[in-house]
Amino acid sequence: MDHAADAMRTDLMTITRFVLNEQSKFPEARGDLTILLNHIVLGCKFVCSSVSKAGLAKLIGLAGDTNVQGEEQKKLDVLSNDVFIKALSSSGRTNVLVSEELEEAVFVDEKLRGRYCVVFDPLDGSSNIDCGVSIGTIFGIYMLKEGSAGTLNDVLQPGKNMIAAGYCMYGSSCTLVLSTGTGVNGFTLDPSLGEFILTHPDIQIPKKGKIYSVNEGNAKNWDEPTRKFVENCKFPQDGSSPKSLRYIGSMVADVHRTLLYGGIFMYPADKKSPNGKLRVLYEVFPMSFLVEQAGGMAFTGKGRALDIVPTKIHQRSPIFLGSYDDVEQIKALTCFFPRVLCGS
Repeated sequence: MDHAADAMRTDLMTITRFVLNEQSKFPEARGDLTILLNHIVLGCKFVCSSVSKAGLAKLIGLAGDTNVQGEEQKKLDVLSNDVFIKALSSSGRTNVLVSEELEEAVFVDEKLRGRYCVVFDPLDGSSNIDCGVSIGTIFGIYMLKEGSAGTLNDVLQPGKNMIAAGYCMYGSSCTLVLSTGTGVNGFTLDPSLGEFILTHPDIQIPKKGKIYSVNEGNAKNWDEPTRKFVENCKFPQDGSSPKSLRYIGSMVADVHRTLLYGGIFMYPADKKSPNGKLRVLYEVFPMSFLVEQAGGMAFTGKGRALDIVPTKIHQRSPIFLGSYDDVEQIKALTCFFPRVLCGS
C-alpha cells in the first residue's frame, strides 16, 4: 500500500483517537487528560525527530555540564528536557513537574496551571546516544491531591496512585507504550502520516519468560538472593533450558523487550549502590505501573514497587520487574536467603 492510500484509510487507530475513545467511557471526564497526553505525544515527536538527525544537527556529544545525578549531560538531554517542560507547561493542564535533569521540581506559572503533575525522564539511556542504541522518554502522571493548589507532596505519592504512565522509545522505529490504568497499548509512529498508530493492542506480558536482563559487571557486589537467582537462570536445577542474557543498558529498550517477550529486568542493590540505582518517581514507578497493567510484577527486593512512598524527588530503589513467575522466583529467594550484599 502506498503512502497516498495510507493517508486515505479511516480504519487506522491513531493515539489521539484511541485516547478519545477511552475518555468516552467516563461520562464525568472533562478532556483534560486527553489534552495533556496530546502534548506529551507532541514532545515525543519532536524528540524523535531530533534523535534521528542528531549527528547532522551536531546534537551528539556533551553539553559541558552535569545534571543533578552527577551525570554528564548530553546535548540531546538538555534539548529533550526543554522540549518537555515547554510542552507540558503550555498544555494548561499541569501543575508540578519533576525531571531527571533538574534538581528542583518545576511549578507551572499560575495562569497555566491545571490539576495534573508529571514526572519524567526526558531522555533515558542517553549514554548510548553516540553509538546509536535505542533510547527513550519515560513519564508518569498524578492528579493533584484533593484541595491542593500544587505542592511537592503531590508528586511524593506511591506509584499505585498514578493515573497514567508510559514511555516512548526512539530506535529502529519510534514506539510509544501507554497505560491509563485499563491495560497497556503500543503505538508506532508512521513518519508518512506524522501519527502514532495502534500496533500493539492490549499488551500482555508472558507469565514466564526465557530472558533475564541485568548488568553482570556488578555481580561481585550483589546480595545472595540476586546471585542465586542469576545462577539459576544459567544453571537451572529443574531440568529446564537456561535463560538467555539480554542487556542493552537502556531501561526503555530493556523493559520494552521484557513486556513483549517476557522474562525479567533487574537493577538490584549492590555494595556500590545499597539503595539501588534507578530513580523511583520517573523510572521505577512508570515502568512498574506498565508491567503490572500488562499482567506482570514489579518487586524492590522488599515489597511491591508501586507501594513505595517516596520522600525525595530523586530517590532511588532496586527493581526486579517482568513476568509474574520469574519475579515470584526472586521473591521466594529473598525469603530464603538474608539480604546481605556479597562480600560485606
